[in-house]
Amino acid sequence: MNRLPIAKKVQIINCLIEGMSLRATSRLADVSINTVTKLLLDTGKACQIFHDKTVHSLTSERVQLDEIWSFVYSKESNVSEGKENEAGDVWTWVGIDADSKIVVSWYVGDRDALSANTIVSDIKSRLVNRARLTKDGLKTYIDAVKNSFGKDIDFAQLKKIYESDYTKGAKKYAQRNECHYSRGDFVGVEIKRVSGNPDVKHVSTSYIERQNLTMCTHMHGFTRLTNSVSKKIENHCHAIALHFVHYNFCKVHKTLRGTPAMQVGLTKEPISIEDIVRLADKY
Repeated sequence: MNRLPIAKKVQIINCLIEGMSLRATSRLADVSINTVTKLLLDTGKACQIFHDKTVHSLTSERVQLDEIWSFVYSKESNVSEGKENEAGDVWTWVGIDADSKIVVSWYVGDRDALSANTIVSDIKSRLVNRARLTKDGLKTYIDAVKNSFGKDIDFAQLKKIYESDYTKGAKKYAQRNECHYSRGDFVGVEIKRVSGNPDVKHVSTSYIERQNLTMCTHMHGFTRLTNSVSKKIENHCHAIALHFVHYNFCKVHKTLRGTPAMQVGLTKEPISIEDIVRLADKY
């Protein structure tokens, strides 16, 4: 069986990390799309294992949570008969440390109580201290946080209030009807203390929302109005695992002057793309 040289694997993974599609990567690297898919599958699985084995015993004090929408194969409204369990809307739940910027945990699933309980429980298992938790106004988080943390958490919800387009008058709405992806004007925020004694000045979702932008930049499956979407949920999950391991362990942040993993003491220096590629052989 032919084996790709390590330099070719690094080239392929580099392309995928920068947001290129499988077919574009296969054309640029001059390899079969099946080769690219197989490498993504192996590397994505290894990245998930690596994250689970490495990211633990964290002392994060401020954790922000959010979920971002995407879809696999087709949107929920366009799923064809027979593909109900293989296609449709997918939500990626992410928890980030606001200080070190490390992504503590992520979960791919539906926007329901089961997913909320799963991501919160996983975050709890990776922390060793009492943390401050901030989330938007999604109600499913209240029970999820209570189930995992009990009273050992300072939890607050931050709800951003926007002026609805429909309240601005028919004439002004008619001028904005082409911008249906845009929200109304920002009005203010509503902070709700749910558990413990959260510090109001640290109740924010700015860093997790910036992480959502990073995901959209490096994974075009999260970009709106594009056909660069995963056709299989497995490929979608593997691409997400690859992205977060690269983000945590390889990408040097200018403000941190290091990687998030270095900030929390998991590594002493950034790991390379070649190191990520070799994870598939290790695990």
